[in-house]
Amino acid sequence: MIPVALTIAGSDPGGGAGLQADLKTFFRFGVYGTSAVTLITVQNSTSAPRLELLSGQLVADQIKAVVDDFQPKAAKTGALGNAEIIAAVAACHLACPLILDPVMTSKHGAPLLAADAVSALRELLLPRAFLITPNTVEASVLSGTTVEDIPGMRRAAERIARLGPTSVLIKGGHLRTIDLLYVEGEFTEIPSEWIHTANTHGTGCTYSAAITALIAAGKALPEAVAEAHAYVAEAIRTNPGLGSGAGPLNHWAH
Repeated sequence: MIPVALTIAGSDPGGGAGLQADLKTFFRFGVYGTSAVTLITVQNSTSAPRLELLSGQLVADQIKAVVDDFQPKAAKTGALGNAEIIAAVAACHLACPLILDPVMTSKHGAPLLAADAVSALRELLLPRAFLITPNTVEASVLSGTTVEDIPGMRRAAERIARLGPTSVLIKGGHLRTIDLLYVEGEFTEIPSEWIHTANTHGTGCTYSAAITALIAAGKALPEAVAEAHAYVAEAIRTNPGLGSGAGPLNHWAH
């Protein structure tokens, strides 16, 4: 039977990030994609001027409809917007591994998570996460420590792991260095090639979606992270050059 994955995320009308990027990535890895919409953005490759959040109950009802009928093998979150939606997602008690991508801002710098929702994220969702995939900025916020180098990434990963997630993957793209995977007290450094392009919109969404798809397909976490990392690098390198600002990746990449 074809594996099923669920994304709980916001909508990007340009298709480069959010649930659209997640669904494209699920398809690329041979996984049937389902979704629950959390928020709707108005954005393209140059700006993100508007954001509207759905009610927590509506988000929960979408998740329940999917889970009751399709039984996903893995799920991920993207932009959640506020504490109400976070609480609604946490109350769903998903019976599959949850990959938590703690999206806080868009590529354009527009806020996608209310400041007062960070504590809800820490208290309600981190303890339920199989894996959390923050970038260095998000890792700094969640850990309460500055992440400016590899030792800082290690400290942040350990602090975040104490909040409950089984594993932590800190993406080092902001530092142009490495990605760092922390599992059961062990660190794995994944070298990251720096590709000079503005077309990196949706990188984090695509990375976490690829991991989710591979977990749904039965891959072990280290293997899933390594394969997803290679996929994202190629998706950036072969980006289609769409849009006049921060364009999308190539979700067909091999």
